Amino acid sequence: MKPKGQVKTQISVPGKEYASDQEIRWCPGCGDYSILKQVQSVLAEAQTPREEIVFISGIGCSSRFPYYMNTYGMHSIHGRATAIASGLRAIRRDLNIWIVTGDGDGLSIGGNHLIHLLRRNFNVNLLLFNNEIYGLTKGQYSPTSPIGTINKSAMWGTIDSPFNPLALALGADASFVARGLDVDPQLLRSVLKRANDHKGASFIEIYQNCNVFNDGAFSIYTDKKFKKDHTIALEHGNPLVFGNNEDQGIILDGLKPQIVELSEGYSKNDLWIHDETDPMKATILSRLSEENDMPRPLGVLYASQRPTYEDRLHEQKERALKRAGEQDLLTLFKGRNSWEVH
Repeated sequence: MKPKGQVKTQISVPGKEYASDQEIRWCPGCGDYSILKQVQSVLAEAQTPREEIVFISGIGCSSRFPYYMNTYGMHSIHGRATAIASGLRAIRRDLNIWIVTGDGDGLSIGGNHLIHLLRRNFNVNLLLFNNEIYGLTKGQYSPTSPIGTINKSAMWGTIDSPFNPLALALGADASFVARGLDVDPQLLRSVLKRANDHKGASFIEIYQNCNVFNDGAFSIYTDKKFKKDHTIALEHGNPLVFGNNEDQGIILDGLKPQIVELSEGYSKNDLWIHDETDPMKATILSRLSEENDMPRPLGVLYASQRPTYEDRLHEQKERALKRAGEQDLLTLFKGRNSWEVH
């Protein structure tokens, strides 16, 4: 017999098992929803056990993230998510640790902790949601707000030079540096997957639209009408080509990038070939923007392998214990010298 009425088909949602039962409390239309979905999808694809995953955040709209993940997590204090994650990683090398921060939380009060986490190369993934504004505290300018931005804390326009998050991460020796967009799920998923597979400090800047306090800040890179003329999709081993008809490219004149027309005597073989293992060229890429009439790069700028802090720490511990014989670690910490105070 055929069943009466309609039969509901069960649709499997990628990453659903990583979603918590908490009500998501971001503003409708916020770019954070898309980022959350892509992170959950990547973890599901990697089949990482939920009990081995930890999300640590600071303060800000982005920092609600751990509540919405069905994993371990901690909503910590302003700017200190990187410090807390460093401590956890130092003693638990088995965990998959993610840090979620914003341009205000991570680059203002948390800037010092961020650069030291990157230079030490802890094996963590750091997602920096950049909306060029303080959203949670209702629209003050942030460390990435462009000069001249007019808002509640800068009625005459900001006069601070904004941080360049990618250049900052490269300067701090992050071993993986990339940029994604909240509304480009394919790009974002590929970058997140690369970061998850990378052993070392992964830094991903994500352009995230705050549709309440800074709507349209990145529309030139997300709108289909303009995106191809103003962005370059980076792919290791491929030439830097852009434009709606892929008719423009970038060459290097020494260390100075220049835009050329492919219809004017240049071919793709003449263009700059992206090498994500070259730190010098990655630094040049991080500086491309409208300020120098260049398109902005999207994707992985830099990826390299070097020892992580926690591996070096445990290797040092093992060497010390071996050299000391049967002594425990506390005895080693006390050292060989002692004083009697009378």
